[in-house]
Amino acid sequence: MARLSYEEGTIRLSEGLPGDLPGVEYDARSETGRAPAYRYAAVRAALDERGVAYEDDVLDLPTLPLESTYELRDYQQAALDAWRDSGDRGVLELPTGSGKTVVGIAAMEALATPTLVVVPTIDLLDQWQSELEREFDCEIGRMGGGEQRVADVTVATYDSAYLRADELGDRFGLVVFDEVHHLGGEGYRDIARLLAAPARLGLTATFERPDGAHEVVAELIGDLASRIAVDELAGDHLADYDIKRIAVALTESERATYERHQETFTSYLQRSSITMRSGSDYQELVKRSGTDPEAREALLAKQRAREVMMNADRKVERLATILDRHRDDRVIVFTAHTDLVYRLSERFLLPAITHETGADERREILERFREGTYSRIVTANVLDEGIDVPDANVAVLLSGSGSEREFTQRLGRILRPKRDGDRAILYELISEETAEENVAARRR
Repeated sequence: MARLSYEEGTIRLSEGLPGDLPGVEYDARSETGRAPAYRYAAVRAALDERGVAYEDDVLDLPTLPLESTYELRDYQQAALDAWRDSGDRGVLELPTGSGKTVVGIAAMEALATPTLVVVPTIDLLDQWQSELEREFDCEIGRMGGGEQRVADVTVATYDSAYLRADELGDRFGLVVFDEVHHLGGEGYRDIARLLAAPARLGLTATFERPDGAHEVVAELIGDLASRIAVDELAGDHLADYDIKRIAVALTESERATYERHQETFTSYLQRSSITMRSGSDYQELVKRSGTDPEAREALLAKQRAREVMMNADRKVERLATILDRHRDDRVIVFTAHTDLVYRLSERFLLPAITHETGADERREILERFREGTYSRIVTANVLDEGIDVPDANVAVLLSGSGSEREFTQRLGRILRPKRDGDRAILYELISEETAEENVAARRR
């Protein structure tokens, strides 16, 4: 009888099988074929549809008695149902704070199969491990943070999973990718390619990527199965919120510097016929800057103009007013630049978290924020995703990348339901007559 087997990230097909199966490349001499492991479910489906008898040695997995104490909310159950209706494959887009982890655990319960959970950061690795150990009465494996321990239920960082995917590709029936947009990265895609797991779940607050790599993710784990927007949950399951955009003027000196650098940048674009309408246009500019001095000068000018726009002095002055107005609230201040974080930390005596902050210090700051010892913190990018941030009700965006993903993630940091039912507030400070105005306008 024809046979399927797993071999180092591929599905090996013995002789006697049809020659036109999805993703299979055949060796005419041996009359055998191979397919990337992620094609396993599609190959089986094609064989079953044609009524072809075969022996399947790819996965030999136990049934796990997984039970948790969670009761799904209606929107969580609807998302899980949509994923199951999609053949236990696909991506669920749920707002930050809406319980993506809970849905992932429910999927594990429903399938009762060995599961690999893949996460982008050590903080998320710790959070998932703690959650799974609390909910499931079984050993929880861990790959990352100095450990490489594999069990029937295992949590791994993207880096660790990437290094061992071909070795572990036949160990799991379900793979859960948290913050699944990371899977679009060129190297990380191999994790999904090398795993045979037929059931695949992606979790994210923002699926689509500006570079279009979400299309690759969809091919590897399934299409978007369910999307729930923030506004659908605000007021019931998440806090109601207001967004207040505040325009500030550049100082005379800042305006002159901004215009000078912008002129250098735009003049080069006009001469070179680069339109900057997509990420690929920007990549073309970066590529040219390696050999063309004028392109390099234009790129540096763009960066300098952006720094002036993002770090405007009057943004800091307006922040002082906001902090005074919200002295009794819990406030997170977001910036794009580490230098500005430390300036604000020194001026307003705010605990600071950046990529330079050690894990122990970061945990201590967040714990003090959680217990109320600190009522405000300032950060550059670190708290956008992958860290369990305590409840806050006010966020101030002094600067950022301008992406929809980043904005959504930062908004999500203040949307957990408030005990007193108060509304959350997000302030976005924008430099007038700069590129920031256009970016903010596109999000409206």
